[in-house]
This record gives sequence, C-alpha cells and structure tokens, in this order.
Amino acid sequence: MESKESLSSIALGAGCFWCVEAVFEQLEGVQSAVSGYMGGHIKNPGYREVCSGRTGHAEVVLVTFNEAQIALSDILEVFFATHDPTTLNRQGADVGTQYRSAIFYDSDEQKAVADAALQKAQHGFDVGIVTEITPATEFYEAEDYHQAYYELNGEAPYCRAVIAPKMQKFRKQFEPLLKVQ
Repeated sequence: MESKESLSSIALGAGCFWCVEAVFEQLEGVQSAVSGYMGGHIKNPGYREVCSGRTGHAEVVLVTFNEAQIALSDILEVFFATHDPTTLNRQGADVGTQYRSAIFYDSDEQKAVADAALQKAQHGFDVGIVTEITPATEFYEAEDYHQAYYELNGEAPYCRAVIAPKMQKFRKQFEPLLKVQ
C-alpha cells in the first residue's frame, strides 16, 4: 500500500480533458487522473455551462501521483510535449477558454517546478508559450460519462481521429515512464 505522505496532485489543462486523462493515466506512479473543471467563478459547474465559456473554468485533469515513483518535473515534461502550449484558448479544433493551457499548482514548490518546466519547454518552440501557471482553486469532478472516456470509448470517431494518434506518439516518446502492461 502506498504511503499517503508520498502522494501529491496537480491540475493540468491542455485542451479536451479526454485527451489529457488518457495520457496521464498511462504513467507509472500516477495513482489517478480525474477529469474535471477548475479556475472558474461559479460553484459546481456542469459540462454545458463550462462549454458556454461563461463560467471561467478550464477542462482539467487532476493528476494524483506518487512522488517516490514519478517526479512532478517528469509529469510536466509530458504535459508540455502532449499538447500545443503556444495556442491561446485552443487545442486543434477545440476552441474556447475552457481549452486553455494551464497548470494549477498547490504549493510554492509546485509553482517553482512548473516555472522551470515552462522555461525548459520554451526551448522547443519558436513562439512564446501561453500556459498559465496559477494557484489551484476548487476542483469540480466532471460528470461520470467523461471519466476514463478514451478507455471506454476508444472506437468513437473523436477518439480514433484525435486521441489515438496523440497516444501513439506519446507512448513512443515516453516509453520509459509508462506503466508496465
């Protein structure tokens, strides 16, 4: 059984949470990757409200991980490599503030690691990274049908067209960090 002292969590927004969750649940040391909403100004938002763009929330994945198995810096390296952090409020065809690139940190230590990861990632881009690094606010878990979406709906058109190619590239690039199947 894992020690609770070694568990940390961080909320990451990188476009559609279905894509983000699919990536992070594959990493060794990640205990859970839960889709939800963060960063807005209303309580208990639902998917339709968030998609309206009027709540201020981002689609995020709350990644809970064992620090003895995976470092936050590794998680953030994966984060920056698996989406385009240079596009404001957009990932591919998904457009709106709910799809913004964001890291919601829980401590000054997490903020320092996030700032360093952004600076390191910036070297791979010719244009500026627009990822917001901001204190975590209340996390609202998304509706049940959003959880483990890729795992349960891998043959759906969006999954085949958008998530599957991203997962193939991710698995090849980060093979050493993947859970043993």
